[in-house]
Amino acid sequence: MSWEIFEEQSPELASMGASLLSRKISFLATIRRDGSPRVHPVRPIVGYGYLFVFIDQRSPKRSDLLKDGRYAMHCSVFESNGLSSEFMITGVAKAVDNPDIRGRAVELWGKAVPGKYALFEFSIDAARATEYDENRKPSRHRWRRDK
Repeated sequence: MSWEIFEEQSPELASMGASLLSRKISFLATIRRDGSPRVHPVRPIVGYGYLFVFIDQRSPKRSDLLKDGRYAMHCSVFESNGLSSEFMITGVAKAVDNPDIRGRAVELWGKAVPGKYALFEFSIDAARATEYDENRKPSRHRWRRDK
């Protein structure tokens, strides 16, 4: 399911996710050829109803996603005091070859992207977030796409 549909179905959670993910370091978990997990730092781009990541053609994460597009992504947590919000999504990533869509991603990125970077769109099957109040009491939010 696209980020756009996620936004329509869960606008508050999608807004929180966009704020925590967009152009900040996040952690992408992919599946290696042998089935074991691999974690990579990435800089997601959210906009125009899409979630994108540019990935170097030589990166193992590109090979992982081309073989098996399933992924999990978690935002960075910048505070160690237990008060940072957290956001995690799962779904399937697909390589994007459409030059118009790549143009949108480059526009959102705000600077030129070398041609050696492949573009992936990440669909969303599930999203989870945790926010903490001043007493470190968690508030959890969940969304799952309709099957």
